[in-house]
Amino acid sequence: MISREPTIERLATARGLLLEPFGLDETHLARALAEITAHKVDDADLYFQYTRSEGWSLEEGIVKTGSFSIDQGVGVRAVSGEKTAFAYSDDISEASLLDAARTVRSISSAAQSARAKVPAQKVASSRSLYPALDPITTLDSTAKVQLLEKAEQLARKKDPRVKQVMAGLASEWDVVMVARADGTLAADVRPLVRLSVTVIAEENGRREVGSGGGGGRFGLAYFDDARIEEYVSDAVKAALTNLDSRPAPAGEMTVVLGPGWPGILLHEAIGHGLEGDFNRKGSSAFSGRVGERVAAKGVTVLDDGTIADRRGSLNVDDEGNPSQRNVLIEDGILRGYIQDALNARLMRVAPTGNGRRESYAHIPMPRMTNTYMLGGDKSPDEIVASIKKGLYATNFGGGQVDITSGKFVFSASEAFWVENGKIQYPVKGATIVGNGPDALTRVTMIGNDMSLDSGVGTCGKEGQSVPVGVGQPTLRIDGLTVGGTA
Repeated sequence: MISREPTIERLATARGLLLEPFGLDETHLARALAEITAHKVDDADLYFQYTRSEGWSLEEGIVKTGSFSIDQGVGVRAVSGEKTAFAYSDDISEASLLDAARTVRSISSAAQSARAKVPAQKVASSRSLYPALDPITTLDSTAKVQLLEKAEQLARKKDPRVKQVMAGLASEWDVVMVARADGTLAADVRPLVRLSVTVIAEENGRREVGSGGGGGRFGLAYFDDARIEEYVSDAVKAALTNLDSRPAPAGEMTVVLGPGWPGILLHEAIGHGLEGDFNRKGSSAFSGRVGERVAAKGVTVLDDGTIADRRGSLNVDDEGNPSQRNVLIEDGILRGYIQDALNARLMRVAPTGNGRRESYAHIPMPRMTNTYMLGGDKSPDEIVASIKKGLYATNFGGGQVDITSGKFVFSASEAFWVENGKIQYPVKGATIVGNGPDALTRVTMIGNDMSLDSGVGTCGKEGQSVPVGVGQPTLRIDGLTVGGTA
């Protein structure tokens, strides 16, 4: 449910960390915004942020790194037409705030001699999707190290071929506050944790890697014994599977993608192409195609920042707008794009709660949150059994996409060769090559096993990284090109 009550509570936390220690209050924010809007601009905002982060890593049973950092600052932005002026400072003071405001207001060539009227302040509506707790404080240092040691010991007990184990634990507490030129005040308090396990297995001189892990917006108690066992099992299974892998065949073939994390292909090949900035500029393969069929029937793709506790979820985005559940493609028809405030204004549509930035030192842009495809009516076994000859890819490593052409290349970190509906053997070195919009039209079977990833995704765009989620059911796509080594 969206209401103003949670924002009021979070604003109190934000004031205590970001304003009061520096002798600031909302009147100083209004004064800075008035400095900017004294010149003709279309939009302006102040983005305050306080971040505490901690990381631990274990290798060979030894704590290799233990880090703790605090970062805080303010970003000041003015927007005029398509132009953005931006300044930031790690000095939160009235003087630096006003300096930054005077710097960015120069984006407008038309100075106004009349004084600008300051709008009345209004508290933004927001959601309550995760607790406001500081996850760093939910376990002491000894318990954090013991958690990593437990993961290592479990991995080594799984199989004598496991020769090396690396485990990492990351925690972050992020408090943000947004003041907009229209008087809107918003705040969020964001916990984020992640546990990762990587193992190296060796047999007959051959070494292979496997990984597992997950996390989300909650405390470290989430990583109980059952969860650690799950991540370790995933990592060991992947490494041992790859020990038995053979070179991947190459050519055009049927490809079946597993559920969950393989949705990273959907994120890269389709999701980025649906971001508002690329479509406003006409540089996306999906530009100007709202209302058209862009995918096979049954294909429904969402970007949803409202799923409780998820890594990609937000109570409000980094422009103070509440997150939303956005249907991007519905039964194969393109319904809309992912929007921040600037691109939404220029495209004459409403923002979708997807204005995101890496930190106070970065400008916001339209970015995904949790992007996934809805499930269908086929069982995963039925889909695999339908393959005459082809690839069954259950996990992916890296990939890249060209937004303009829609072409993508992905490397499968875990995949199997299938003949006559039977899994034959694991393969190594398979890369999947295709065109995002074209691949969507080649979806022929959609599984009933839709799942989200375990909470490990990070998305990069124009040098900025933000946490995201992906997901999908088992999918059959016909006629994809597989690059192999066989």
